[in-house]
Amino acid sequence: MLKVEQLSISYEQKEVVHNFSFEVEQGEILSIIGPNGSGKSTILKAIARMQPYNTGSILFEGENMRRLSSKEIARKMCMLSQQNQAPSDISVKNLVAYGRYPHKKWFERLNADDESVIDWALEKTYLSHYKEKPIAALSGGEAQRAWIAMALAQRPQVLLLDEPTTFLDIAHQHEVLELVRELNRDMGMTVVMVLHDLNQASSYSDKIVVVKDGIRAQMGTPNEVMTEQMIQQIYRMEAEIQYVSWDKAPRIQLKNTVRV
Repeated sequence: MLKVEQLSISYEQKEVVHNFSFEVEQGEILSIIGPNGSGKSTILKAIARMQPYNTGSILFEGENMRRLSSKEIARKMCMLSQQNQAPSDISVKNLVAYGRYPHKKWFERLNADDESVIDWALEKTYLSHYKEKPIAALSGGEAQRAWIAMALAQRPQVLLLDEPTTFLDIAHQHEVLELVRELNRDMGMTVVMVLHDLNQASSYSDKIVVVKDGIRAQMGTPNEVMTEQMIQQIYRMEAEIQYVSWDKAPRIQLKNTVRV
């Protein structure tokens, strides 16, 4: 469905992503992991066409995304950043309504079908009873769900998430990732997300791409990628890989920093 081929990206004439490639199939959850500054978010922004790239191509259903208009892309995918901003007094429902605008003509009003989609998105994210509340009155986890509801109202085929659990406590991190997995399973929505937490990436991903210094170091299933050797090479940490009865994914127990 989404294919990144030999992507290279520069900041101020310095190349920060080098010949980067990966592919995600429809209905998969793919997580991009790696140390700080490795280029993870830059790659995600390039896919969303928020970041120009030097060479390579990004294909959506076989079509080069450079040939698609911004409105066409907005109908097909939505990206949520680490910190999404909206006027503090905007209500949850009005925020979610923004997701319908890529489907409307200039100055065209929302109609009954749009209202139905908005209500559906609120229901899917368990926010129906919060719809008249201002965003500023929500907890961090509730606010993140409101932004995801806006993305749902957009009806995208691909959801791009840049560190969706940053700044959230453990309970809200779990809540948001469980919602993402539910949307993926129930709606077949393809998800590409950047994550810092290795255990979250292991538990919530079908595939994982490992980035180091702008280069794809590894790609595969959590069982293929999450190894003691990978963690030592990429993060310079010793780790023990464990398995628990309630989760088929490997669990990473970090130990000591590797001495150079």
